[in-house]
Amino acid sequence: MKHKYNKAFHYLCRMNSENDKSALKVNPGIPQPPDINPDTTKKHCRKKKALSTKDYVQGILSCNISILSQAITLIESQLHEHRRLSADIINACLPYAGKSIRVGITGVPGVGKSTFIESFGNYVIKQGHKLAVLAIDPSSERSKGSILGDKTRMETLSTNPKAYIRPSPSKGSLGGVAARTREAMILCEAAGFDCIFIETVGVGQSETLVHSMVDFFLLLQLAGAGDELQGIKRGIMEMADAIVITKADGTNARKADVARSQYSSALSLFPMPESGVRPAVLTCSAVHETGIAEVWENIQGFIDTAQSGQYFEHNRTNQQMFWFYETIRDSLNENFFNNSQIKELLPQLEKSITDNKMTSITAANQILDAFFGKER
Repeated sequence: MKHKYNKAFHYLCRMNSENDKSALKVNPGIPQPPDINPDTTKKHCRKKKALSTKDYVQGILSCNISILSQAITLIESQLHEHRRLSADIINACLPYAGKSIRVGITGVPGVGKSTFIESFGNYVIKQGHKLAVLAIDPSSERSKGSILGDKTRMETLSTNPKAYIRPSPSKGSLGGVAARTREAMILCEAAGFDCIFIETVGVGQSETLVHSMVDFFLLLQLAGAGDELQGIKRGIMEMADAIVITKADGTNARKADVARSQYSSALSLFPMPESGVRPAVLTCSAVHETGIAEVWENIQGFIDTAQSGQYFEHNRTNQQMFWFYETIRDSLNENFFNNSQIKELLPQLEKSITDNKMTSITAANQILDAFFGKER
């Protein structure tokens, strides 16, 4: 219908131009303004002033959330020119870091990590602490994207002025954490947050890397989801400093008590942890805010015991050495695959493997010899 009206309009305009005395005269329309105000476009397109290392550090130390977020984005960047700037920022902030309680929170998907963190985080803030939550969101293996919707799941905590929630994509990193989580934690500590929660992606028993960057490793478990003893396995279970059975309310309360008893009995068979503190098994309901205070008391008791002995500092020193070697491995891996000779040789060796002309081990040895300059 609209097409017919347009044709009629153009016909009348043509008749009007051919015969000015025609009664069917159409007045010219008013020129339409642009969809976007050009002045507004120029204003918003104005390039932001590039911040220096000093600007970043001063902003972080004054707890400027905007600059803190920009700094974390900078250290997560893959661009080579951002690496040196982010390293300078981290080194400058390092003397002001290390004074927080670092808590890693993990559990299977659906255990209620975000709900627990919101309830638990609000309680910790009421105790006089400033809280930073570094939430790791799983990245899609297909699209490589992440939802990063943790703030929407923590509505009350995200609006608390003493809380800072930073979701980051895992980008395929193993171990349940993002590649730069530890550096982000240092910046948050320098900004004055004395309690750091690291919420992992919840991938299961391989999710142990977070243990190498926290003081307390909290494992959330569900009751009534199957055989509870099936969860007592080497790996993530023996690394936990405490186990919390979530959703212990309503008809699920009795199941949670049974699960707590089973986990406690099974954990007693494990050797005593290096910390010298036997992991506690607790129950809580984040919705009804029951059992939350007991979880915090357990964490504080653990930290006090660890600090009174040699374990706390010993553990943090071991973590620093672990990340020293981990950074070397990451740099070697990145340099290897960005090498021009390797980029050229890889497709050839891949084709030799798929054509059954060479074994994968032989091809790997050849490409390593080429990288290190050895004769094949």
